[in-house]
Amino acid sequence: MSRKILFFINPIAGTKNKLNLEETIIYKCREKNISFEILFTSKEGDYDFLREKVKNENITDIAICGGDGSLSPIISSVLNLPVNIGIIPLGSGNGLARTAQIPNSVEKAIDTILIGKSKCTDAFSINKKLSVHVCGLGFDAKVAHDFAEGKTRGLHAYTKIAIKNFLSAKTYPFTIEVDEKRINVNAFFICIANSNQFGNNFKVAPKASIIDGFLDVVVLQKANKAMAVLSFVQQIISGKARPFSENGFKRKPILYFQTKKIKIENPQLAHVHIDGDPAATSEEFSIEILPSAYKLIVP
Repeated sequence: MSRKILFFINPIAGTKNKLNLEETIIYKCREKNISFEILFTSKEGDYDFLREKVKNENITDIAICGGDGSLSPIISSVLNLPVNIGIIPLGSGNGLARTAQIPNSVEKAIDTILIGKSKCTDAFSINKKLSVHVCGLGFDAKVAHDFAEGKTRGLHAYTKIAIKNFLSAKTYPFTIEVDEKRINVNAFFICIANSNQFGNNFKVAPKASIIDGFLDVVVLQKANKAMAVLSFVQQIISGKARPFSENGFKRKPILYFQTKKIKIENPQLAHVHIDGDPAATSEEFSIEILPSAYKLIVP
């Protein structure tokens, strides 16, 4: 079966030269005699046209050139269609691409799309919206909101915003419902991870896998801020995801467990992000793994 690849380029993602990207896509696809088309991502995330386009034009692959936030709107629009998803990482963190070991180099990422293999990959739903990477409530979501409002992209800008928010970070009350138990916590953040990192190899959930059928949940509870961060770093370095334990919530500032679904009550409307992009918050979130939701092209 002949291939046709539809490339979506996010014109504002990261800091890489998009003109060189287009030229490289054109050169490499023509070299391999592969049919292709280049479009640009929608700022509004409107891809209602995509399902019919895939069907009518026999598109076999969609390559998304952007950061983590560019992925889920496009993937959501083609769920359950026989189309492979490729990634050319252009964002500030590129957490999903790094988890999948997709090269950060544009040329090598394109080569992966042209000659790589597709693998069934998990996603998850959060209040019926698709997430393919990581979502969170609290501190990290506030950072995502502030970063989105800023004019500067890149790791340096993100780090500066993160430090500023850390110094003023507060805890939020949450009620977590998991495995038929309800637990009240005060936490700086709750992170629900499908991939193992926020990005830039900062592994918030080292045991997370995009093919294991589980979500990894990290809760940083109220504690002395310095002690909480130290505990968080030690936990991440050790990389130990434990089964859910109700008693654990009472003893430790950092909780890390795996589950297939979780409900979170958010009475103070803490900020939320989905795949690093700010999203509308809610008083309650219902989150559930979607095993083998789509096929991702990997090396």
